[in-house]
Amino acid sequence: MSIFNAPNWLDQFNFSYTSFDDVPQSTFDAINQDLDKLQNPEPLVSVVIPAWNEEVNILRSIASLAKLKTAIPMEILVVNNNSTDQMQKTLDQLHVRSVFQPIQGWGPARQMGLEQARGKYLLTADADGIYPPEWLDEMMAVLQQPGVICVCGRYSFIPAPGFPRWVLSIHESLKDTLATARHVKRPHLNAYGISIGYERKYALKIGYVMRKVRGEDGRMCFDMLQYGKVKLVKSRKARVWTGTRTLRVEGNGSYARALWMKVGIELRRLGGIFVAQAPHDTKTSLNE
Repeated sequence: MSIFNAPNWLDQFNFSYTSFDDVPQSTFDAINQDLDKLQNPEPLVSVVIPAWNEEVNILRSIASLAKLKTAIPMEILVVNNNSTDQMQKTLDQLHVRSVFQPIQGWGPARQMGLEQARGKYLLTADADGIYPPEWLDEMMAVLQQPGVICVCGRYSFIPAPGFPRWVLSIHESLKDTLATARHVKRPHLNAYGISIGYERKYALKIGYVMRKVRGEDGRMCFDMLQYGKVKLVKSRKARVWTGTRTLRVEGNGSYARALWMKVGIELRRLGGIFVAQAPHDTKTSLNE
């Protein structure tokens, strides 16, 4: 994890386009050339990306996934979650499968991807994530271990004005330490859709929550504990990178506010993370 700068390999995905109309055909052609070499019509692994109004971000995400270095047969599937921008036009120019989910929400979008995926295994990705070349192999190396049913990856933030890299790295170190502590009794709390994986047939038995509520990935992970173990993927080669958009939303544009809000939430939960969560109906439970 870089302390002062984001890794240089991210620069190739730093497209300056602001809309689909700005993207030249040459960019699509270059990405498609990589996609054609990468994907397999009979995948062992499906990488599923739910997306809503991400006509530019989805290009960055898919371009990074197209650079994956793997010999594992795989496919990329994008779920258009009722977008109102030009994202579908972007998808139509790329050599990836896409499906449409009219029901708004993270759970319904992921459920559609789960149902439409072709692989035995499913890795989830986000439209605003930038994926390192070794991500898929590192995730699969842990997921295919005996007794493992679900894996949770880690992520870092790309620096932006007001969010210097050295400060973000401190945030990430605290976040990773907390994740290690949570993993002992509540590993499902480390499941974030930007980087998780599981065996598809078990996920189909469970299904995602079909209403618009956050934590759909953690709910799925919690229910999968009945079938096996959940493991953290700690390899730096599997660390995904994303923008500071979520931090800005949490803190209304202020990093300090976002950090202290997060710290406050985690401190209130601190005692509970060392006690296993009781069985409950994840489809109707509230986020508390």
